[in-house]
Amino acid sequence: MKLKTFLTAALAVVLLQANAQQATPDKIKTNKGDLTIQPIEHATLVLTWDNKTIYVDPTGGAEAFTGMSKPDVVLITDIHGDHMNPETLDAIDTEGATFVVPQAVADQLPEKYKVMAKVVGNGESLMVDGIPIKAVPMYNLPESADAKHVKGRGNGYILNLGNKNVYISGDTEGVPEVRGLKNIDVAFLSMNLPYTMDIDQAASTTLDFKPKIIYPYHFRGQGGLADVEAFKKQVNAKNKNIEVRLKDWYPAQ
Repeated sequence: MKLKTFLTAALAVVLLQANAQQATPDKIKTNKGDLTIQPIEHATLVLTWDNKTIYVDPTGGAEAFTGMSKPDVVLITDIHGDHMNPETLDAIDTEGATFVVPQAVADQLPEKYKVMAKVVGNGESLMVDGIPIKAVPMYNLPESADAKHVKGRGNGYILNLGNKNVYISGDTEGVPEVRGLKNIDVAFLSMNLPYTMDIDQAASTTLDFKPKIIYPYHFRGQGGLADVEAFKKQVNAKNKNIEVRLKDWYPAQ
C-alpha cells in the first residue's frame, strides 16, 4: 500500500512538472463560449473552443501535450520539422482527427495519416467539424525558387470560431496577402530571422492588418530569441488599440 501511494504521488509530481512547463493559457470570449489558447512551444499551440480541440503544428512529443484533450483537428502549415513532425504525430492520439494541410505536407505525410488529411491550397476554404477554415499564402520576399518558403507550398490559416476570426501565420514575411487581411480578432505572427521577419517588418505588417489581439510566436532564430518587447513597443507607439500579448513560447530557455 505504501509503495502504491508513493508511486501515485510521484506520478502526480511528474504531471505537475510537465504542466508547469506549459505557458499559462489565455481565454477569449466568443459568442459560443470561451476560446482557450494554450501556447506549447515555438510554432506549436492548442486551441480549444465549443468542445473542439485544435492542434497547430504539433511538435515536442506526447509530453508537450500533457493534460490536453486529444485533437479533433490538426493544422499543419509547412513541411519543415518544426511544423510537420511525424514522431509527435505518432506519439499523440490522433484517432478520429481531421488533418488540414497543404499539398506539399500531404505528399510527405506517412501513409496512415494521408487518409485523415484534407488538402487546401492558398486562397481556398473548407469546413471541418463546423469550423470554417481559409488557407492564406505564406512565403518569403523577394520571391525566388530557392527561398526557404516559396509561395504556394505552405499555408497560414484563418479560423472562424464563433464571432472571432483567428489568423495563424505559419512561416511568412509581410507579404501583400497578409498585410491586406481584414477583420482579424486574434493573430499569431512569426518573427524570426533568417526564415521569416525581423522586428521592424513584423511590426509594420501588424500595423497594416490591425488585428485586435496579436501574439508574436515562432520568434527563435539566428542568435537566439527575437526582442518581443521591442516589437510590442513599435506596434503600440503607432496603434495603442492593438493588444500585443507576450507569452512564454520557450519554457526551457
